[in-house]
Amino acid sequence: MIPLALADAGEENIIKKVGGSPDVRQHLKELGFVPGSAVTVINALGGNVIVKVKESRIAISDEMARKIMV
Repeated sequence: MIPLALADAGEENIIKKVGGSPDVRQHLKELGFVPGSAVTVINALGGNVIVKVKESRIAISDEMARKIMV
């Protein structure tokens, strides 16, 4: 497992685990970051990571992306 922040751009990954505090995990769950779902890193720039999850593009901070293990 590696953090989503270190995943290669354009490669589809399956979320294995979501870490962080209960509030952080709940927020990520509401955005669609749940174990078993597919996520693709589109781009990483300026401390943010742009990802595609559940047919939506979402920008999350690098810190948040490090809590998502793929």
